[in-house]
Amino acid sequence: MGESPTLQIQRDLELVELLDKVGFDEFWCGEHHSTGWEMIASPEMFLAAAAMRTERIKLGTGVVSLPYHHPFNVAQRIVQLDHMSFGRALFGTGPGALPSDAHTLGVDPLVIRDRQDEAIGVIKRLLAGEQRFSYECEWFTLNDAALQILPYQAEIPMAAASMVSPSGMTLAGKYGMGVLSIGSMSTEGLASLPLQWSFAEEAAAEHGQVVDRNEWRVMFNFHLAPTKDQARREVEHGLLEWHNEYNVGTLMRPGLPALGSTAEAIEFYSEGDASAGVIGTPDELVERIHDMYEVTGGFGVVMGFVNDWANPEATRRSWDLVARHVIPEVNGALGPMRASNTFVRQNREYFERAGKAILDKIMDNDRAAAAFRETGVGAAPLAHSSPGEADDA
Repeated sequence: MGESPTLQIQRDLELVELLDKVGFDEFWCGEHHSTGWEMIASPEMFLAAAAMRTERIKLGTGVVSLPYHHPFNVAQRIVQLDHMSFGRALFGTGPGALPSDAHTLGVDPLVIRDRQDEAIGVIKRLLAGEQRFSYECEWFTLNDAALQILPYQAEIPMAAASMVSPSGMTLAGKYGMGVLSIGSMSTEGLASLPLQWSFAEEAAAEHGQVVDRNEWRVMFNFHLAPTKDQARREVEHGLLEWHNEYNVGTLMRPGLPALGSTAEAIEFYSEGDASAGVIGTPDELVERIHDMYEVTGGFGVVMGFVNDWANPEATRRSWDLVARHVIPEVNGALGPMRASNTFVRQNREYFERAGKAILDKIMDNDRAAAAFRETGVGAAPLAHSSPGEADDA
């Protein structure tokens, strides 16, 4: 808080453009109506604007709070986004994370998870293009309902948000959807991750569905810089405020204490077991991702939380470092390059023979040989026997 919301929205759109250009696969944004900290009320509207500025990145609602909407309207909006983005829409749903939103809209927190379940079943029927059907329950009615436009994709990928309770994973299993594990940002959520996937598998087996770990997205909190010291200096901008004012003062997360300094916050979020967090270098994030992969038994997608711990410039540099160093390392793109370099270093005999062939051609030409003897041009490169010596020259 304290900055122009108009400019914050524009900065978020510019961030999506950057992520698209440097090779990120997905961008997700959620729905919030209160607290002053989270300002996107309509993820579909934001993502439609992002679709006009980007080319390849997939655009996900992370998430639409289904109990706050008539399911027919939700289905229509995600279909429109899918067409406006030429098939790049991802559909994430949740029950609604902020009690203040539910209070404002007059929705009882005790019914929101059941309503999410009910809405998903109806929306899936609509998106699949079923014959017209009617549906009536205590919170919405459909009469002879069918979408007049079906999705651009054959099937829009769907995911359910999962925090600490089994409900998100159970819904994912029931409907054969992916998962957004945003609970990994808390101590309780991190501790529950090893058990979480079993709830999805059990529910899938019960309902004749299949779940795929490749569609399991696990949230990480990080800020990267070339050195650990620089990363720590940069989060002086906003880490402590984010923790004390947002997580503790606004969300009032149970058991979360206020902290007295940025140093304490750095320790809490990146050195201990409080979250899947890194405040440091790309190598540290790679290591943390591999550790989390082992803890969970395997997942498909790393999600990074846009936390604004640092100022806008440093934040953009952090995401750029992820693209340049973390993504190719985690996805295995650097292995063949390292193997090629190792091969060259370990097979010098062939390359020295190639250099000798060039020298022989020079010496076969009288004028070239004379110039070579007089100036030594070409002598140094041909004399190198190792990459290290060549670099020194």
